[in-house]
Amino acid sequence: MYPTIAGQLQQKLAQPLPGSFAQFKMAHVGRSKAPAIPGHAKQAGVLALFYPKAGDWHLVFIERNTSNTRDRHKGQISFPGGKYEDTDLDLSNTALREAAEEVGVNRENVSILGKLTHLYIPVSNFLVHPFVGITNSRPHFVPQAEEVKDIIEVPYHWFFIPEVTTIGSLQLSTQLVLPKVPQFNIAGRIIWGATAMILSELKEIIRPEDFRIPDN
Repeated sequence: MYPTIAGQLQQKLAQPLPGSFAQFKMAHVGRSKAPAIPGHAKQAGVLALFYPKAGDWHLVFIERNTSNTRDRHKGQISFPGGKYEDTDLDLSNTALREAAEEVGVNRENVSILGKLTHLYIPVSNFLVHPFVGITNSRPHFVPQAEEVKDIIEVPYHWFFIPEVTTIGSLQLSTQLVLPKVPQFNIAGRIIWGATAMILSELKEIIRPEDFRIPDN
């Protein structure tokens, strides 16, 4: 079953990507178009990891610690991932290494299926390269205490429930409220910003029915 599903998803990701058209469906109104990417942008890789759990295919996310003063995205929910290091062979290895460090995923058990459209985040000057991976069993997740407050496992089909996609205000600090923010509300956990934009493109490419084995 697993090789068949992996092959189907790999074929879909090999097709031309919808790109920023799909991403910007979940972008805040203040980000109406893709900004120019500066030459000094920092490179990062993140991993959208599919895995089976309780008869359904899930994605794993992290809730970032609020105490990490170096993290411009502290407190947010995101895919595992982080900054490219010189020891990484390429950005897919960055995504795998960070997933191993942040949530304990054994990279040897993950197959990279393809890559989504890169996304520039002006507030942190990161050019994020999202990779899609799959593993044939649920990983034994171990959160990295310094950076990860919580591990969040979400059945993929939840993102296709109409009520989950909403627009609302976000309290970013005691003095800053961001209005009219497109977001995914997962049982009160809010996914927005770059992660929501990456998910928006992923939804355009891979649908829940793509995990079913076709009848012979």
